Formats: sequence, C-alpha cells, structure tokens
Amino acid sequence: MAPSRSIVIERPLLHTNCTLGEGPLYDPRTSMLHFVDIEQRKVELCFYLHDVLDQYHILQVHHLNTNTLELKSEQFEHPITCLALRPNAQGLACTTSDGFALIEPDSTLRYLCKPLPPDHSPYTRFNDGACDSKGRFVAGTICSRDPSVPGQLYMFDPANGSCAVIDQGPFTDSNGLGWNADESTMYFTDSLVNRIYAYDYNDGNLSNRRVFVDPISQGQPEGSFPDGLCIDKEGGIWSARWGGSKIIRYSKDGTEDLELVFPTALNVTACCFGGPNEDQLYVTTAHCGACGGDAARQTQHPDSGNLFMVDLSGQFRGGQWRYSFAI
Repeated sequence: MAPSRSIVIERPLLHTNCTLGEGPLYDPRTSMLHFVDIEQRKVELCFYLHDVLDQYHILQVHHLNTNTLELKSEQFEHPITCLALRPNAQGLACTTSDGFALIEPDSTLRYLCKPLPPDHSPYTRFNDGACDSKGRFVAGTICSRDPSVPGQLYMFDPANGSCAVIDQGPFTDSNGLGWNADESTMYFTDSLVNRIYAYDYNDGNLSNRRVFVDPISQGQPEGSFPDGLCIDKEGGIWSARWGGSKIIRYSKDGTEDLELVFPTALNVTACCFGGPNEDQLYVTTAHCGACGGDAARQTQHPDSGNLFMVDLSGQFRGGQWRYSFAI
C-alpha cells in the first residue's frame, strides 16, 4: 500500500557532487553537518567487495556550516564509512574499512580497534553504525560472495576496549541503525535482502531479531533498497531508498505513512534531522554510477550526489536515536 502522503523535493540545498555521499551527522553544538564521500568515480564501492578494497583512493569527510553553507573537507587515505560525535566537540569518532577510530581535531586518524579476523579482512569492511546511550559503537560489515564471508554486527565498548560480534548474521550490506526513545528496541537495515530488522535491546545485549519492515511486500519497487535511516520524536523511522529516489517514513508499527520524493536524485543514501529546532531533514545522495551503477542515468537524475534539505517545521522533529561516542 502506498504512503498516504507525498512531499516532492525539487532542488538540492547544495551541489556537493559526491560520488557516494553517506552518513550525515548533525552537531547541534556547532550547527555543523558532517558527512562522507568517496570522491573517485572509478572506485566501485560495491555491496560485495571481493577484489575491490585495493581500489580505494581518497575519501573525503565534509563539514557543512548549516548557517552559512560554508563547506570544508578533510581527506583521508583510509575509507571512513560512518561518523559519530564525541564529547565536547573534540573531533569525531568513526568506523573505517578496518575498524573503529578517532578523527582528531588536527585531522589525524587514531585507531582504537581493528577487529576483523585475518581471513575476513581482505574481503569485507565496516559500513554503517551508531553509538548507544553508553557510548558503545555498534557497526556492521558487508558480505563477500567469493570467498564467502558474511556481514556481521560488531560492538566496540570504549569503557574496557572490548570488541565482539553481537550478531553473526549472515547479512549482506549492513546499513541504517538506531534505537527507539527508551532504547528498548534497536533497528538495523540489511540492504540487499530489503529488510529492516528490529531487536530487543537491553544495555548492549541483543535478542529477538525480527522483521520490522519488508519494503517490497509493501509495494516498493524491485531494484531499490533500504539504506540509511533516522528516527523522529514520534518514533517514526525514515528510511532512504537507494535506487528509489525516495525516503519512506514508517510509523512505529512498520506502516508506510509518508514518502519524500527526489525526482532529480536516484540514489538516496541517508538522512538525519538537524537545525535549531531539529526539524530540518538533511539528505545525502550518490552518483548514478556509484557501486557499479549506470552512470548514463545521471542525465535523468542530475542531482544524484548532491545534498538536500527538507523543511519539516511544524510537522516532524528529530528524536534521540543515536548518541555520542564515549571518548
């Protein structure tokens, strides 16, 4: 069943020309929006990564002043895949392809943990993740087909430096992850099987994984996939759809009740609330040629790779669905 309401967004906020814009993170202390991009269009950042990891070149972490729209960027040789705030605005925490790290204020990268087993690390990488209220970093990896390596969920606890697999999967492309308001439920996206899962969550312990949303059964088209997500103050889950030019809002029972449509952008990758009242939705997108896609479709969707902002004032506000890293 189609959502009961649609909002069409005709133009981007900023022409960022990302190849793979991902992981928007708003910091209310500084009014900065942070997000990442793999800038080399020759790099195939594929869902299945066999023989791809050595093709990475330069990754950019962008920092947008949302008041002035001034954009600054840092470049790293290590692929940075998702971001988290740190206390006192002292740089950022992140996952890289290899593990968990800190981006220091001087733009150096300091690793805290590289947990991938030696027989997995050549064929997989970390992808999306978020921190819970205790500052523990939960992040998922991506599968490989040949050799067979499953996507899995890891948790890094900076309180004691431990890191463990908390769900063996097998998952395909680990994506959008976050918690409901009382942190009793964790949501997690497995993109290529078109599922958003829910878990019971108890102070870092996962149980009772079940399907929260099956988008294809609800009418979303084959060939589009759930990507990043965020959660509003009412508990609604906003799920970006790669290849679908949309973000779908799901109510707490998993029903589609609103869609945001981006006619000029094909690959909508992730979203987050921000602004002084947490009622502006920032949306990252990817070039049509990213991840082995069809670059020729960029003519039809010329804003694929640009940054959007949707004014939802008077309608929705962001909730507390992810937290700062503990250190």
